[in-house]
Amino acid sequence: MVQLTRICHRKYGKFIDNLRLYVRGGSGGMGLPRLGGQGGDGGDVYVVASKDMTLKRIKDKYPQKRFVAGSGENSSVKALKGQRGKDCSILAPVGITVTTDDGRVIGHLDAPGESVKVAKGGSGGSFHSIFNPSKAKPKHIRLDLKLIADMGLVGFPNAGKSSLLTALSNATPQIASYAFTTLKPEIGKLMYKDHKQISVADLPGLIEGAHLNKGMGHKFLKHVERTKQLLFVVDIGGFQLASKTPFRSAFEAVQLLTKELELYKEELVSKPALLVVNKMDLPDAEEKLAELKIQLQNPEEFYSLLEDDMIPKEYINFKHILPVSALTGFGIEHLKNCIRQSLDEEAELKNKAFLQEKLKELRRHL
Repeated sequence: MVQLTRICHRKYGKFIDNLRLYVRGGSGGMGLPRLGGQGGDGGDVYVVASKDMTLKRIKDKYPQKRFVAGSGENSSVKALKGQRGKDCSILAPVGITVTTDDGRVIGHLDAPGESVKVAKGGSGGSFHSIFNPSKAKPKHIRLDLKLIADMGLVGFPNAGKSSLLTALSNATPQIASYAFTTLKPEIGKLMYKDHKQISVADLPGLIEGAHLNKGMGHKFLKHVERTKQLLFVVDIGGFQLASKTPFRSAFEAVQLLTKELELYKEELVSKPALLVVNKMDLPDAEEKLAELKIQLQNPEEFYSLLEDDMIPKEYINFKHILPVSALTGFGIEHLKNCIRQSLDEEAELKNKAFLQEKLKELRRHL
């Protein structure tokens, strides 16, 4: 693993794609027996899809992860019909599935403004309940970001992502020799001897300025959010998008990819990531790889290669740097093993965190 020297780099793995919340509707208000007054119903709890929200923002803003709707007002002489309690809306990212704690699907939120009720308020006291209100039942729900793949290939056009996916899996994406090859995500399956399957998405080629919605822009970056981990792919020989654009080395490509992700949504940079250095069959590839590794170990020393506005705030600490050749097959089997190892390690960490959370909850109820 390459250890980066930049002090403020993020720990990998802070990106959140699953969040457990406590929700409870509001309690109903008391009825008024002597006048037949009815208490107000408690408010409901909704999850509402919002364009700019992320699960991490929910966690940061509401560290207790508790959402309770307002209680209904009691019936009174001035207002025989008590006012209904205020609803509680939880703003959540687009593209999530809302489930119960045991995995039953409550609803899907695929567009901004869509909502799903996750907790119902208690009924106000009335003649039928001897004017006693009912309390809402608390529950836990889960917000799961719907993933299109375990791994997402991230790279500039012609980095060899489509060829790499073909070499890795059973996918057969259309491959062309011009700059923009992939126009929609192509999903490949990595098959292992023990029948384990891992999905890898070849995402549309990123270009400089994608965060501003240039080229495929936001369509690409939206898909990046919905993969568990990132597989950066760079051409060891560098690349040039067009005759009027500057030539970029492999090191510059890594930093520019990082910057584009960072400018779109900073949390994307904290996803676990591996770096694949492709086209190792090219002349002088070994010398260029050695140079790239030195640059990644001491990125600040190579600031001068980039314009100021293209230097990322924080550098990605890649779990592995993997030289391969999609053309000859060099390094492909080792890459497959590293992908599996990285996903297994992340799954184990999440499982431990989940068990610790459940243990804390049990202790609170003892």
